Amino acid sequence: MSDENKNLGEQAEDALENAKDKAGEMANEAKEKASEFADKAGEKYDEAKEKASEFADEAKEAASDFADEAKKTANEFTESAKEVFSNAGGENKKILAGILAILLGALGVHKFILGYQKEGFILLGITIAAYALSCLGIGLLFIWVPGLIGLIEGIVYLTKSDEEFYNTYQVGKKPWF
Repeated sequence: MSDENKNLGEQAEDALENAKDKAGEMANEAKEKASEFADKAGEKYDEAKEKASEFADEAKEAASDFADEAKKTANEFTESAKEVFSNAGGENKKILAGILAILLGALGVHKFILGYQKEGFILLGITIAAYALSCLGIGLLFIWVPGLIGLIEGIVYLTKSDEEFYNTYQVGKKPWF
């Protein structure tokens, strides 16, 4: 049995040697697989990093475009507001001057609103003189003249377009009719 024991011992040693070899091969394969996975993970990391960088660049560009568009819109709004306010001043003067000319035209109030002081004082003076002279009867002939002038001018003011009114009476300074 000793030969048998020797054979069994050698077989055990061979089996142990084979197991060591197989374990070494498996360890090498595991290292190779781990290395492959590490390489793939590194590639995926690089791809993810590149994609994140591209996304960040696109986001920065989109934010910049949005800011530029917002500035452009704000400037357009500012310009429109300035235009509206400048036109609104002319329109309000037109309506105010027209209504005052119809209601208080004899006193020349509409002339003062438009900046025509001399013409306003002329109408006011004629009205005051006509009322003063109405006691003598002469004023009764002239009392209706300033009121008629105011009525006609009020109708003319209100029938003109905003631009035409502005150009004629505020820029051109046309004092009568």
